[in-house]
Amino acid sequence: MTTLKYSKPETVFLKSHAELNEKWLQDRIADDPGILGLGELVVKDRERMQPRAGRLDLLLQDPETSRRYEVEIQLGATDEAHIIRTLEYWDIEKKRYPQYDHTAVIVAENITARFLNVISLFNGVIPLVAIQLKAVKLGENISLVFSTVLDQVQLGLVEDDEEVQAVTNRSWWEERATKQTLALTDEALELVREVAPGAELKYNKFYIGLARAGQPDNFVIFRPKKENLRLEVRVARSEEWTRRLEESGLDLLDYDVRSRRYRIRLTKKADLGTHRNLLLDILKGASA
Repeated sequence: MTTLKYSKPETVFLKSHAELNEKWLQDRIADDPGILGLGELVVKDRERMQPRAGRLDLLLQDPETSRRYEVEIQLGATDEAHIIRTLEYWDIEKKRYPQYDHTAVIVAENITARFLNVISLFNGVIPLVAIQLKAVKLGENISLVFSTVLDQVQLGLVEDDEEVQAVTNRSWWEERATKQTLALTDEALELVREVAPGAELKYNKFYIGLARAGQPDNFVIFRPKKENLRLEVRVARSEEWTRRLEESGLDLLDYDVRSRRYRIRLTKKADLGTHRNLLLDILKGASA
C-alpha cells in the first residue's frame, strides 16, 4: 500500500506574478470551464466585443439549457469598476439575446467583505455569482481552487406558491388528460408513498402536486397528458443522477433549470415496475 506524503502548498498571488497573468487564467478556465463549479459549461466566446463597452472576458453556456454566463476576471481584489463592468456586460448580452437566461459571474482573487456587502444587494434582482480563486503551488505544479462566495439567489418556485394556483379536481384532469394517465398517476403516487407516507394528490390547474398533513410538499409533481404522464422530481442536477437516468432507458426530457427538476415521461404502468429501484432512489433524494 502506497503511503501518501504531506506537502505544504504555497499560495501564489497572480496579481503580482511575472508570468501567470489574467490571460493565463482565462486560458485555464477556457480549457476547462467546469473548474468554476457552475456545471458542465462550454465556451461560447472569448474577449467578446461589447458595443461601446470594451470586451467580455468569457461567455459560457450550458449546452443542455438556455442559460449563459457572462464571466469577468479580476486579479487581486475586486473594485467598483469591476462590478460595474460585469453588470454592464450582463445587461448588454441579456438585451441582445433575450431568448437565453443570463447570469453575471465575477471571478477574483480577493472578494472583500465590503465588496461582498455591496454586490449582495443586487442578488435576487440581478442573477449574480461571485467566485473567489486561489492559486497554489505544489512542487513544480500550479493548481487553481475556485470557491463560490455569493451564489445566485434561487427564486421561489411557482408551484410552491399555492395561493396563485387555481384548484381543480380529478374530473377536470380526466377531461384534460385521460382516465388511463390519471390511473398511471395513482400508480406513481403509490411509489411516492413508500418514501413519503401519507402523501395525497393535490389537483391544481397546471399540474398535480402533493400534500402531506394538509400542507403542500411538491418534491415531485405530475403532469398527465393524453398519451403519457410526466413525472417531475425536484433534485439538484448531478452527473450521477443524469448518468443513471440516461442509462436506465427511461424517457428522460431536458433538466428544467428554473424549477430544478428532472423530467421523466412515463407511458405505461410497466415503466414504474421496470425502473422501480431507480425511481425510488431519486424520490428519496428529492424528499430528503
